Amino acid sequence: MAFVIRPATPLLLASVVLLACSQTRESSAAQVTRTQDEARASVPASRKTAITEAVARVAPAVVTVQTEAVQRVATDPFDAFFGGRSGGTQTQAGLGTGFIIRPDGVIVTNAHVIAGATRISVMLRDGTTYPATAIGTDETNDLAVLKVKATGLPVAPLGDSDNLLVGEWAIAIGNPYGFMLGNSEPSVTAGVISGVGRNLVARGEGPSAYFDMVQTDASINPGNSGGPLVSATGEVIGVNSSIYSTSGGGSIGLGFAIPINRAKRVTEDLLAHGRVRRPWIGARLEEPRTDNPRDLIARGATVASVVPGSPAEKAGLRRGDVITRVRTHNVRNRFDWDAALLDLRVGEQVPLVVQRGGSPVNLTVTIADLPEVSAPKVAVLREMELVTLTPAIRADRGILSSRGALIYRASARVTEELGMQPGDVIVQINRTPVASAEDVSRALDYYAGRGVIRVFFEHEGQIIPTDFFIR
Repeated sequence: MAFVIRPATPLLLASVVLLACSQTRESSAAQVTRTQDEARASVPASRKTAITEAVARVAPAVVTVQTEAVQRVATDPFDAFFGGRSGGTQTQAGLGTGFIIRPDGVIVTNAHVIAGATRISVMLRDGTTYPATAIGTDETNDLAVLKVKATGLPVAPLGDSDNLLVGEWAIAIGNPYGFMLGNSEPSVTAGVISGVGRNLVARGEGPSAYFDMVQTDASINPGNSGGPLVSATGEVIGVNSSIYSTSGGGSIGLGFAIPINRAKRVTEDLLAHGRVRRPWIGARLEEPRTDNPRDLIARGATVASVVPGSPAEKAGLRRGDVITRVRTHNVRNRFDWDAALLDLRVGEQVPLVVQRGGSPVNLTVTIADLPEVSAPKVAVLREMELVTLTPAIRADRGILSSRGALIYRASARVTEELGMQPGDVIVQINRTPVASAEDVSRALDYYAGRGVIRVFFEHEGQIIPTDFFIR
């Protein structure tokens, strides 16, 4: 039986949901919420539990995230033959969940909830709707931060995901199936913490890295993405993100949440810089020649190479060392190592323990930015930023080409129409070899208006050509 790891993806709607509710609807929803709150206040204390109290503490800060995305529609050959439409665009609406972490309108959700969105709004549980701006996204950790212009909003208390107990209560709050349930009140499902430190080793959808996740059997369904996973004390301990499914459909009791401590760090970076600073130490692990998860889990985290001049080399890490501990976390395989990297921050001094020649060795490594982050950037065609390939970048990324220009940033049009994306390396333009980012800029200026331009670039170890014009 095949299993699929997939985001608890935002619910895609058949028709576009209006992003602004009328004042009448908002007032009506607010009145219903007040009536419900008054009714709850009269409930006997004997009916109140830790779960009901936790929900009452967090639910007011849970919001519905509504998105619109403009998508291209392929030409229908049958319609085109009879003079019909020849392609165009359509607007696709989606729904997800988020939660407010600051009273001035800062909201956390999943990156995949707002991926590709051209318009975002959030609705409070009383129906009040605000247009939202994306402050930043981190696709690797599947997190995004939104901002609305409002004050005095209810806030979800944030807990600590480093001391979770397997078997303790876990409560998922969100908007499964969106407005199909008839109102803007969030839904609640309850279960337990089924596991911690889960690394989802099967292939998943999208670029997210599902490492060191919190597992729960509280139902997480389409539309729950980005909602809070809450403890019995009424504190957010995770961000609901993905499910394990036998069919690619709904929940089967295997849900996963991003630990809230990681979400806090990502949120701080996005608010301060608009992006997440990726930790780098300059060590590559051995790549196991197997796809069998059992073999991958049993294999240790053995260092295959160390980048010259990198933080790893300065710390004394050597090829052949087996990493067994990062801070207080045990490292049993490369998945544990990847999980540990997600929780490191640039500038930190981090203790490591490695096995070398059968004996433990203690090291301290200072975390640095990725080498391409601090390298000079060259803007090309206002669509890309390039960095000259260096030995450190080449060794860290496992790039085969000895010279070229690394694509640091690329527009959606470059990615969709030319097939080039960040991390690829441009090695030749027509007959001109590329040795630096400046070479690309000069070559494109020279060939502009002279016909077809063929660019050769390395992608995942293969050289691929792509053609385009510059007029």
